[in-house]
Amino acid sequence: MKLLVDSGSTKADWIAIDESGKVLFTTQSLGLNPEVLDKDEIIDRLEDKFDISHNKDKATHLYFYGAGCGTDRMKDFLTEVFKGYFTQAIVSVYEDTYAAVYATTPKDEEAIVCILGTGSNCSYFDGKVLHQKVQSLGYIAMDDCSGNRFGRHLIRGYYFNKMPKELALEFEEEYNVDPDYIKHNLYKEPNPNAYLATFAKFLIKHKDHPFCQKYIEMEMVDFVENYIMQYPQHTTIPVHFVGSIAFYLKEELTAILSRYNIQIGNVLRRPIDGLIAYHILNK
Repeated sequence: MKLLVDSGSTKADWIAIDESGKVLFTTQSLGLNPEVLDKDEIIDRLEDKFDISHNKDKATHLYFYGAGCGTDRMKDFLTEVFKGYFTQAIVSVYEDTYAAVYATTPKDEEAIVCILGTGSNCSYFDGKVLHQKVQSLGYIAMDDCSGNRFGRHLIRGYYFNKMPKELALEFEEEYNVDPDYIKHNLYKEPNPNAYLATFAKFLIKHKDHPFCQKYIEMEMVDFVENYIMQYPQHTTIPVHFVGSIAFYLKEELTAILSRYNIQIGNVLRRPIDGLIAYHILNK
């Protein structure tokens, strides 16, 4: 049994397949980002899902594509955690961009591949190898145009009394805006980036409101100029996207990219289904 996992900071999609590619089960766990979780928290999240814990000794291979796995240190750390849990499996850990590449890009084709979800990322794929010019420093310093960035803008807009009254009233109805509650989630709980990203739904819901449009445009422009334009090929090859922010704001994203003469390619909410086809073809 092969386990294929696409993990962001908020959630992880799991699919188990047999040698023929038949799906044995699917499930979803909380995200397994090694940059913000320790070993015990990761194990707790695995144990919390019956399908995962019940089948851990049946797995022969684990292919994990995850946020926070862009450095050898984090890959090695997570590999050891998984080897200790899935004791019969050959473990392979990749950064999440590889899942995006395999899901969106036809075999051997060039593309720029971006992730816009809880966090953000951008890489150039030459048809064989992934190249990344910007080393992520995490959600505090980077993550332009991500869910957590939008959440930060909304909280600040609310607390600095910049959010229009009609939006602020609805914001109060949908979220717990007590300052102690917010600070507890930001500074005491794991995955503060995922917590911030929960507010992005509000921005997407009100994407036509000028207050939200301002942040959408600002973050998308920053992402294009800080990430996509790192690669000289950005106007000559397609730029693919995965992630909920890209998926639900595709129209706005397409408009911003057109300003820079950038061709938008495939846009997927999640890459896990494309990974099945890839692993069947490359078993």
